[in-house]
Amino acid sequence: MADDNCIFCQISDGQDPNSVLEVETDEFVIFQDIKPASEHHYLAVTKKHYASLKDLNKTHDQLVQRMESALKEFLAGKGIPIDDALFGFHLPPFITVKHLHMHAIAPRTQMTFLSRLIFRPSVWFKTADEARSYISEKE
Repeated sequence: MADDNCIFCQISDGQDPNSVLEVETDEFVIFQDIKPASEHHYLAVTKKHYASLKDLNKTHDQLVQRMESALKEFLAGKGIPIDDALFGFHLPPFITVKHLHMHAIAPRTQMTFLSRLIFRPSVWFKTADEARSYISEKE
């Protein structure tokens, strides 16, 4: 269920020639963020269009887990230490593309001051663990 006007739908469908899909599964793709918050910044974007984490419920717990696991495996495969990485989602209205995407940012300790504010676990940014907790409470 793609949205023709959504850039992430286009990327996940392989329709954007400027985006290199690093990983592709039946559920999501992984590619590099165009505005990196640190040396390594990748996104796991669902193929099915969900506007945000708010569209998910407890039945999506395994999807979030698979996205995080795939990002960790991808980073580790590139020799990027995951112990200094951040994995998570922004909540509306603090998202620039209204399509569910998990960030993987490493090294976390090299993020700029502004990036640390934007990606600080908070009301507007949920780590992968916080995201699973958030959706576990929804029917």
